[in-house]
Amino acid sequence: METKRLLIRRFNSDDWQDLFGYLSQEEVVKYEPYEVFTEEASRNEAVRRASDGNFWAVCLKDCQKLIGNIYLSKQDYDTWELGYVFNSRFWGNGYATEAARAVMAYAFDNKAHRVMAMCNPLNKSSWRLLERLGLNREGHLRRNVFFKRDGQGNPVWLDTYIYAILAEEYFGSFAEENV
Repeated sequence: METKRLLIRRFNSDDWQDLFGYLSQEEVVKYEPYEVFTEEASRNEAVRRASDGNFWAVCLKDCQKLIGNIYLSKQDYDTWELGYVFNSRFWGNGYATEAARAVMAYAFDNKAHRVMAMCNPLNKSSWRLLERLGLNREGHLRRNVFFKRDGQGNPVWLDTYIYAILAEEYFGSFAEENV
């Protein structure tokens, strides 16, 4: 996929250095279900993502630098789940919005009934992006998930926002601006 400024392609094993460049940033993985990545973990993750059709590498079109990734996974009932993680050096430039719009168009062109996403309510940048994309907040799940444990081994429970947009909403209101 291509947009005005981005090339959105499948991962390859050579992407590990750029992947490490952002997955090793504490501020990038703060709301993710994993810790910062080491170089070795990034090498392994690049190989894994190269064989996982749900992950898309987002690269700057002019120089091919990988600046983040989009996750798009087909779920039950023609629902597709959207996710994204970007290098903090490239935040605030609209790249995540541009890439997410492209993959949403791809999902709806491939007969998605609905595109949904989840995020931590504390991650204001993420849920504001979802709202810019036209997704509606459908729910606030309270203390529904944990990824870490405290010093005594107790779960550190987190809340989750659920967002979604239906195909008829997308095609009725957002398709032209999302292309």
